Amino acid sequence: VPGGLYGPKRATTGVAMSADEFERKIAHLEGAHLIRLVQEGGSDPELHERMVLVRDMQVHPVRGLALHADFYEVDLTERLTVAVTLHFVGKPVGVVNGGILQPILREVEVECLPTEIPDFIEIDVAGLDIHDAIHVGELTLPEGVVPVGDTTRTVVAVLPPSIEAKPGEAAADAAAPAAEGVASATPEGPPSKKTEG
Repeated sequence: VPGGLYGPKRATTGVAMSADEFERKIAHLEGAHLIRLVQEGGSDPELHERMVLVRDMQVHPVRGLALHADFYEVDLTERLTVAVTLHFVGKPVGVVNGGILQPILREVEVECLPTEIPDFIEIDVAGLDIHDAIHVGELTLPEGVVPVGDTTRTVVAVLPPSIEAKPGEAAADAAAPAAEGVASATPEGPPSKKTEG
């Protein structure tokens, strides 16, 4: 699998990885994960033992195999912004009452040290009733991890149930305005007289 290695303190360098190892260790990961690159033989200190994040990955549209990957080298002592996947757990009270669970965000951006990046953020939605919501500022995050951006953004909500009209009722409702329109369009006045002939 071809790729590129870049960072704030290095020019972009072309790299290549074993496809089997890449699929087994990296391709299935979701969100941001700290990865240690090891150069075969360890002869090049510029590539060996580098700590990186996968910034972009191109995947074959049919076979699902990785075609290319970009790695971003990080400094373990500097905080950075990454996107972390959200996992929703529990069955909301509002869903039991007929509501619909509506995730608004699937991931959220946070700031932390590279060594503190969470694998995912778990959100317990069991206590949500209809019209309830959880916002970014209400998330329980690990120590050292802080949300980035607007903390009032809605992460997940429970919507009221949608009501569908029955086919007969919909037809009657649609016919009623038409009938009223015909009636109001009829001119008033005495009935016309027939001419006998």
